[in-house]
Amino acid sequence: MKKKGKIWLIILGVIVAAVVATLIVKATKSANKELVVRTHVVEEYTIENTVTATGTIEPVETVEVGTQVSGKVEKIYVDFNDVVKKGQLMAELDKQTLNQSLSRAKASLTSAESQLNYAKLTYERTKQLYEANAATLAAYQEAQNSYTQAQMSKRNAQASYDQARVDLAYAEIYSPIDGIVLDRAVEVGQTVAASFSTPTLFTLANDLTKMQVEADVDEADIGQVKTGQRVTFTVDAYMNDVFEGTVNQIRMKPTTTSNVVTYTVIIEAPNPDQKLFPGMTASVTIVTEEQTGLAVPAEAFTFTPDEAVLKAIRKAEKPEGQRREPPQGERPEMDEASASSHTVVWLKKGNDIMPRSVKAGMSDGAYRIVEQGVQAGDSVVLSAQFVAKEKAVKKGENPFMPGPPGRNRNNNQQQKK
Repeated sequence: MKKKGKIWLIILGVIVAAVVATLIVKATKSANKELVVRTHVVEEYTIENTVTATGTIEPVETVEVGTQVSGKVEKIYVDFNDVVKKGQLMAELDKQTLNQSLSRAKASLTSAESQLNYAKLTYERTKQLYEANAATLAAYQEAQNSYTQAQMSKRNAQASYDQARVDLAYAEIYSPIDGIVLDRAVEVGQTVAASFSTPTLFTLANDLTKMQVEADVDEADIGQVKTGQRVTFTVDAYMNDVFEGTVNQIRMKPTTTSNVVTYTVIIEAPNPDQKLFPGMTASVTIVTEEQTGLAVPAEAFTFTPDEAVLKAIRKAEKPEGQRREPPQGERPEMDEASASSHTVVWLKKGNDIMPRSVKAGMSDGAYRIVEQGVQAGDSVVLSAQFVAKEKAVKKGENPFMPGPPGRNRNNNQQQKK
């Protein structure tokens, strides 16, 4: 029995030693850890929800100038990028054939007029004889018919002559608008044929200081796009420049490519410097929703301190001898508004943190507008965790100083307790 008693004493001693060792290790680990509280200073911020698309830069008004008659191009008076005025002569076709057609039409008209005069005289004379019973009814009707036929022949000849004159006028190509020559599709000596369609000789743009973007918006996003929305876009030629525009039109005709349905959105794009060229590819961002106000990072809305964090904060809050251990489950007291709200952030006040009920607005995923509950300059808590002291404080750094500012205008700060 004595031997068994000694064995139990040894086992008990080992257990006690293990417990003491565990407590010592935990105490050592706790002593080597430090509470780091990450905060963010509340300030004004603009949040945007956007739709992205690609599009093509095009002039607002484009006119294709052609010819309604066939012939050889004899003269060209304008070239690429030339500025033209409405009514300005741009080119001429060979007029030789058209002049000959006009001459033949004029001769036919003169002959028809002569035949009409003769038929008219014959009709009037036969009518007088018929009324005097000196001519037969058949002779009178024949003269009347010849007179009518001569009138019709004269009208046809007049129409042919007028058409020949118009065709001759078409040999001179004039600008229909004030604008700039984007394309010249013919050369001197080239023959153009206007048989079934009008051949295009020139392409004119009305005003290159006013351009538009024809953007293809996916069907999943088109419901968010409205006329009047603000647009920004970039082009490869000027990657550092951001151009602005406005949604002007949403065309309802769909375009289907490889089972992908898109809709064309027309965006007004002022181009006072004429940097934008027709045909450029634009990367478009349409601002569908926008709100400016005091903003808080989205992670602040998901932060809730645990018991260990609250215990560490309250120990640091009171000097030695006055510290109290919070009962299990205790939290800093909330006001009545905070208790009834499901949207809560934690604010850092001195060495303490406390919950604050807020009215949240629009979010872009990274930040969220706070309409009520915080003021500019407040510090909201993003996270609080224990880290090893050697990691929390690097050699030569002050643990109570904030880290270097980032690129964003809203900078996170680290506070250590």
